[in-house]
Amino acid sequence: MVTGYPRFFIHLSIEKLARICEQKFGAPNEKCLLCPSKKIADRCRSFMIDRASLAGTPTHVRLVQYHIDPEDTPLPSPQPTVELHIVLFPTEAWPFAKQFWQHTGLGISSRLAVYCLSLLSAESPHSPVLSPKSARTPFKTLNRHYSAKCAPQSSSLGSAPPLSSNSQDELSKDQSTYLEERYGRNLPVSAGSYAKRAMRRRIAGVLVRDNWEDSPHGPCAGADDVEVGPSHRGVKDVTETMYICSKQAYFHTLIPLKFFKNGALGCHFLGHGLDSDIDTLETIIKQELSANPSALPVAALFVEFPSNPLLRSANMSLLRTLADKYDFLLVIDETIGNFVNVNVLQHADIVVSSLSKIFSGDANTMGGSLILNPQSRHYAALKAHMSATYEDTYFDEDAVFMERNSRNFARRIRIIDENTLAVCERNIPTITRHQRGLLPKIHHARKLLLMQAPGGRLRGLFSLTFTSPAASLAFFDNMPFQKGPSLGTNFTLACPYTILAHYLELGWAAEYGVEEGLVRISVGMEEREGLLEGFKAALRAAEAAM
Repeated sequence: MVTGYPRFFIHLSIEKLARICEQKFGAPNEKCLLCPSKKIADRCRSFMIDRASLAGTPTHVRLVQYHIDPEDTPLPSPQPTVELHIVLFPTEAWPFAKQFWQHTGLGISSRLAVYCLSLLSAESPHSPVLSPKSARTPFKTLNRHYSAKCAPQSSSLGSAPPLSSNSQDELSKDQSTYLEERYGRNLPVSAGSYAKRAMRRRIAGVLVRDNWEDSPHGPCAGADDVEVGPSHRGVKDVTETMYICSKQAYFHTLIPLKFFKNGALGCHFLGHGLDSDIDTLETIIKQELSANPSALPVAALFVEFPSNPLLRSANMSLLRTLADKYDFLLVIDETIGNFVNVNVLQHADIVVSSLSKIFSGDANTMGGSLILNPQSRHYAALKAHMSATYEDTYFDEDAVFMERNSRNFARRIRIIDENTLAVCERNIPTITRHQRGLLPKIHHARKLLLMQAPGGRLRGLFSLTFTSPAASLAFFDNMPFQKGPSLGTNFTLACPYTILAHYLELGWAAEYGVEEGLVRISVGMEEREGLLEGFKAALRAAEAAM
């Protein structure tokens, strides 16, 4: 593979910048991870030291702060100085660094890496990516006077020619930036703060259905109650002691919950996503209270609505009652449901969502959001905590693209909902005859309906499991659509979910109903008849293979 899903595969531009930093600051047999702030780098170091100690392989980690200054350039730049925080560690400690990268979403973005590379000298003989097996040579001091005179005046980034010697690539980049800004598609990169403000208002506006007055049930979330950042995983870190995770089976959720907080007691994973887990939850709470009556038994419960990939939904009203009874935070991830289709804020203390999915739709930028519920009993404390601790590490250019992509997200969701409805209704007889379809309209429909927002419709995601591995393989191989690990794209995207997400723990995933042959489908905006024909062809192939 050349590249892959950002949390699982470190972008080649980030790898290239990391090699440069290793050559400049690293000792022999050291690798590095790049962070956008000192606070995140400190957390990475603590995480790696703790995890290495637990694994019985203690390690040492050191930090370097690196300012990259575009000196002596006449070009306007929205970020004239980039501050990188480099986490250096022995090569054998890389698995712990990769865990931090993958499970927190707090590393630098590929666009930030490209911008940093543009500030570094194109003439450095060490700028190409080195093979991991290549011998290190001493890193020469980079020329920080980076040929600004040669940079085209129209570049909004104020960037130098890239490290590539292909001038046509640079011309295309500048032309693209010019067209995006000149013809009103993108805000100028220098307007990153305005883009973030626009997204906060956009999200808040959807939550109150474009009514800025108080709702009949009390005050609604406003733009000041919404934060956006480079990852919705990065904005979840709000609790302090014990975590309970009641999500669909996804092993990687457990690691940051169990180990990320210093002094954390751990977590419980209730992975079925069913009402039966609620009884188990209360039993756990009572056991904790019995063991230590003076301690807070649970800090937070994290749930999905609905779950990924089985579209299961626990009873949010019961969970809210339990949260009030035992005084813990209820954090709901509504990425699959999305702002337009479901209204879960009424039950949550905090709502989180991945903006990288349908809010963006173009699969070309990352982002996440966190929303505080003003009606929550914890609102004042959470608001004060967020104001005191929130750190904006969202690179401006990433925010600008996210703002551009999301301007019509509600309209796109409506189209996708209608396409999904057509695909499911036309194919339900075939699906129910030969496959066990987990369709958004028929799976846990009553609970989804209770949370449906005004005007909300069918969600654009569903999963299929098959009666045989051969049928699953034939269906997937014959789908005439894009194949990949994400969801919520403007184009239809199919994913062999269990194989990609749980290849090393297939038996464990199966315990929670996630079968090996499951295919997850995120429906897109394609012309409807073409979609229907594509699914029919794939289903025919699956039938023939059985």
